[in-house]
Amino acid sequence: MNRIWNSVVGKLWVTILLLVSFVLFVFTVLMLEFLQNYHMQQAEISLRQTAATVASIVDDNETAESTSELLKDILPTGTNALIAISHVEVSFAMQEGVNKKEIQDTILANKSFHEVFQSDEPIIKEMMMPSSTDQEKMESYVVLGFPLNVENAVHGAVFIYQSPDALHKTSKETTKIVFLAAFIAFVLTTFFAFFLSSRITSPLRKMRELAFEIAKGNFEAKMPTTQNDEIGQLAVAFNQMGRQLKHNLEVINQENEQLSNILTSMTDAVITFNRDRTILLSNPPAERLMQKWFVNKGSQSAKPIPPELYHMLDHVLMFEDKLEEEIEMDGSYYTFTISPLYSGEMIRGAVAVIRDMTEQHRLEKLRSDFIANVSHELRTPIAMLQGYSEALMDDDFIQDQEERNEITKIIYDESKRMGRLVTDLLDLARMESGHMTLYKDELPINSTFERITQKFAQVAKEKHVRLQFDSEFNDEAMINIDEDRIEQVLTNLVDNALRHTDEGSVTVKVEQEPTFAKISVQDTGHGIPQEDLPYVFERFYKADKARTRSKGGTGLGLAIARNIVKAHSGNIMVDSVLKEGTTFTFYLPFD
Repeated sequence: MNRIWNSVVGKLWVTILLLVSFVLFVFTVLMLEFLQNYHMQQAEISLRQTAATVASIVDDNETAESTSELLKDILPTGTNALIAISHVEVSFAMQEGVNKKEIQDTILANKSFHEVFQSDEPIIKEMMMPSSTDQEKMESYVVLGFPLNVENAVHGAVFIYQSPDALHKTSKETTKIVFLAAFIAFVLTTFFAFFLSSRITSPLRKMRELAFEIAKGNFEAKMPTTQNDEIGQLAVAFNQMGRQLKHNLEVINQENEQLSNILTSMTDAVITFNRDRTILLSNPPAERLMQKWFVNKGSQSAKPIPPELYHMLDHVLMFEDKLEEEIEMDGSYYTFTISPLYSGEMIRGAVAVIRDMTEQHRLEKLRSDFIANVSHELRTPIAMLQGYSEALMDDDFIQDQEERNEITKIIYDESKRMGRLVTDLLDLARMESGHMTLYKDELPINSTFERITQKFAQVAKEKHVRLQFDSEFNDEAMINIDEDRIEQVLTNLVDNALRHTDEGSVTVKVEQEPTFAKISVQDTGHGIPQEDLPYVFERFYKADKARTRSKGGTGLGLAIARNIVKAHSGNIMVDSVLKEGTTFTFYLPFD
């Protein structure tokens, strides 16, 4: 029932029904009033005609018996007659039912009818008198007083009065007809209201169902357009709206997918913030960066981003201004670019683009160090070449041939040193650019590495250092390597070990791993400080900052060794304890 009252059908039905009911009510009231007046007028006319006829009969007949017989035939049913000589004397009365005497007395006692005995004009009046059907009941009668023998100054009168039952019967019949018509109108109104409402609401209900389908994402749902009226036009507009929504959502999804792909493929971290500083969106680099920040902070901070970023975010949201800053945090360098996001004219958040500049700073530092180291390494031999060349040119400075030969030898040694430095730099640049070519051969492991080790036997003996070679492989074991390049690696490691070991031992050990050959060079020399270990494979690195140039190399050997090992798909590492010794280990795979 509630569903009907809350539906368009129910509301439209009630509206039409109330409208028709109101019209019928007004029409019924007016019609009954009109009919009542009409019946009263007709009753008055009928009474006048009857009274005139009765008066004519009374005037023409001398006997009461003949008059009575004629009156019975003339008077309609429910109509009574009373003939009075004066207002106190009745000569003839004809009435059916009870209360005859009371009705006659009431009529004659009414002062309004006294004039009819002296006038030639009839008098009609509606009176309340005792009922002719019920002893105790009062009813309304229409009474007409009509004069007799008007040629006399004082004359009699005939009173015709009609029982209200006839009038009421007519009114009741009329009322029944009106109410029957109202009931038929009510039924027809209900039928046509529901028919009209169904014709209107059926497409609306279908449209509601399709609207729910579209809300679920089914944009293929179509509204049938069988009508050409406003409902049909609404169905056409509804279908167009569905197609447009589908198109717009496809465009939005494409843009979102494109934006998502762009954010995912970006190397920079992108974080979108709401106005309340909560994170709305972040790409994978941003997720990794926030994880890094959280790990570095540990339990000290529950926030996913550092306070510095929150401060910059507050500035952007407060002043609605773009902000670009480079900040150093926990040894890392970041460039922050934060821009406000607007919704109309109101700021709704901000987007932060974060670039990790740590590697760039490191490379910049390496570039500066490289330039400084190359300049430093070249400055000394160039100065010596220049100085000794000037000495050779000055004949007064050189006294004998032996001194000249010594200066010439120094110039030659320094030129060779410069040549080695330039050669190493070219080799390193070629390796790091990926242009190094390996010439691999199947070589016996033990004999190859033992031969390279034994090259330094005489140097070790002169320094009183015990040089050892140890291998876990059998003599038939083979490995696929570029012999010259691996010899360059091992030569550099053994040479470094001997130069930094005054007395003790240097051990070259070859161990067998499941898929690798593990070669380690262990010495008992000076060792390397722990803070310098991450940089030993960098260019021009020298752990002993105070060693003399005659003991030192170019500072490029370990960098070259690392590139050669990586070219063999291997790995190299170092472990050292200060004043106890150093162990360099590199792995070569079995191809």
